[in-house]
Amino acid sequence: MDYLTALQVLDSTIRLATPLLLACLAGLFSERAGIFDIGLEGKMLMAAFFSAAVAFVTGSVWIGLLAGIASSMVLSGLHGLASITFRGNQLISGVAINFLAAGMTVLIAQDWFKEGGRTPSLAGGARFEPITLPFAEALRDVPLLGPLYYELISGHTVLVYLAIACVPATWWLLYRTRFGLRLRAVGENPAAVDTAGVSVVGLRFAAVAICGVLCGIAGAYLATALQAGFVKDMTALRGFIALAALIFAKWRPWHALWATLLFGFLQAVALRYQNIDLGGVVIPVQLMDALPYILTVIILAGFAGKAIPPRAGGEPYVKER
Repeated sequence: MDYLTALQVLDSTIRLATPLLLACLAGLFSERAGIFDIGLEGKMLMAAFFSAAVAFVTGSVWIGLLAGIASSMVLSGLHGLASITFRGNQLISGVAINFLAAGMTVLIAQDWFKEGGRTPSLAGGARFEPITLPFAEALRDVPLLGPLYYELISGHTVLVYLAIACVPATWWLLYRTRFGLRLRAVGENPAAVDTAGVSVVGLRFAAVAICGVLCGIAGAYLATALQAGFVKDMTALRGFIALAALIFAKWRPWHALWATLLFGFLQAVALRYQNIDLGGVVIPVQLMDALPYILTVIILAGFAGKAIPPRAGGEPYVKER
């Protein structure tokens, strides 16, 4: 593999890892507050549809982004209502959200656009376009550093840079602010937080809302930046891969970045290298496509080391009288 090819693979890695990173950070906020959310997939899918549909109708990708975030937050509100207010089973609520999104997106898409459950292709102002960073063209021919800056760092959409910026922002919010301290505490010992006079319900709803915003951006990225419209089940289990990455990262923001880049790299390799011949033994394309999911199974089977979730995770809090 030459230098330019390696940069192209890494460039694809960043693009493919972006929705995983956003969803992983979304799950991190929710689970740090004690709310397990396997409905990341459904929220991303709903956001992908509404962002593409609204962007197509209005011609504005920014309005589409807001619509995607709003639709994701509606599902987050339903999950919060079920698991926080009514103290229901958080896993069942997440599964219900996934099924709801999978069915509703296709049904509404077919009713609105009559194109077999997809939206029309997006173009122009209805899509996020790559951004060329300053001096990228001028430095393009500089050996080593020029292609690195031009191919790998420059040329991404604004949502890619936003996703990367969310990593230090999440770290700062969780570990350097009073809100973050309380959020982490409510996932470990909600009774102690309640005793200190802080609303456990309020903190958990705040975490669920942040989760909805990040999932909304992730879904909008899929439909308006990575691809040019919505198609059925376009999230392709990315929500579950993000959850696996979250466990792999042990619920820490910087580790989440490297974990999602690893999954993105496997996807990039699978897309670029098809039917690899290793001395007469041909690796089928199906095996390459399955690499990210195989890694997901391995991680969830416990081969990534012991990962201890927040102690109060998945448990509804009942205020003591």
